[in-house]
Amino acid sequence: MKKQSRGFQRSDRVAEQVRRDLADLIRTELKDPRVGMISLTAVELTPDYAHAKVFFTTLNSDHLADIERGLKRASGFLRRELGRRIHIHTLPELHFVYDNSLERGSSLSQLIDQANALSDQTPDE
Repeated sequence: MKKQSRGFQRSDRVAEQVRRDLADLIRTELKDPRVGMISLTAVELTPDYAHAKVFFTTLNSDHLADIERGLKRASGFLRRELGRRIHIHTLPELHFVYDNSLERGSSLSQLIDQANALSDQTPDE
């Protein structure tokens, strides 16, 4: 028998809270100059809350390697501060992953626009 979905599950709510709190911590508490303007797009938690994949994007993708190093170095600090804000049984280990979906979406949109422009130029038969 299939279980009825009741909207967001607890894990979804916890992941969203982790995303909001991490974004606030990075914006207000993190002093690493390598981690500039980033946006956290999503957080995926394992079922036991032991690990969290934190997806981020940045406008300055030229310095992506520096940003990733800065986030990895700050992950212990961010985890500790997150533990002070969120009280859950297991505090997840943070793994930062670059989210290129915005760039990919933009390039696909440009390709669609180019295809539409080409189809407008060719005469219909």
